[in-house]
Amino acid sequence: MVSRSSHSLVARLSSDQRPHTSVSNGKFIREHCLSLQLTPSSATQNLFLNSVTAVVLIDSDGNRLFAKYYQPAHQDPKAPPMFKHPFQTLKEQRAFESGIWEKTRRATGDILLFSQHLVLYKASIDLTFYVIGPEGENELMLQSVLSAYYDAVSLLLRHQVEKRAILENLDLVVLALDETVDNGIILETDAVAIASRVSRPKPDAGVNLSDITINEQTIMQAFSTVRDKMAQRILS
Repeated sequence: MVSRSSHSLVARLSSDQRPHTSVSNGKFIREHCLSLQLTPSSATQNLFLNSVTAVVLIDSDGNRLFAKYYQPAHQDPKAPPMFKHPFQTLKEQRAFESGIWEKTRRATGDILLFSQHLVLYKASIDLTFYVIGPEGENELMLQSVLSAYYDAVSLLLRHQVEKRAILENLDLVVLALDETVDNGIILETDAVAIASRVSRPKPDAGVNLSDITINEQTIMQAFSTVRDKMAQRILS
């Protein structure tokens, strides 16, 4: 049983801790914030814009098709270790890519925690898309980046997302990624908007190529036109 003295002690403590003025309220908040022992990494984690560490495309044989690793342009030397780029050399990048490929080539999921990094992936016919972020990053945000980039590439390649089409249209694939992520910062997650900014310009509306027919008559007309112009230049 709890004695009356203990009840009165609890009541007295609760009344002493209850703020009565704005000054005591501020002091109360500061004391409780200090009691949480917030570290700089937890305080700045949600304010860090560089959410994406790398985007990699690997084929079914484990070979890199395309990869882009991001590092902040103005790296703070006092930043937490989780915000510093871990893949400084090509050897480290290839070792990491080989590791995630071995882990995901027979997997059926879409997310993996590997080497203190969050890896989201999506397999296609004979290649796999990877979006890598820090371990503490929001996986839903990285998933939206992966889905938007994959869908944009699918629209640009007319839904033929395979190794051969990627290599033949690598310029569109790279530009689509630049429209999605810039230096690790997420710019766009709408696949239609990304594809519309990357699409090749259409031919001149005044010239319809389907209306031009090439036959023996058009070739003779072109030859006679060139012959007449050459004769005029010689005589002049």
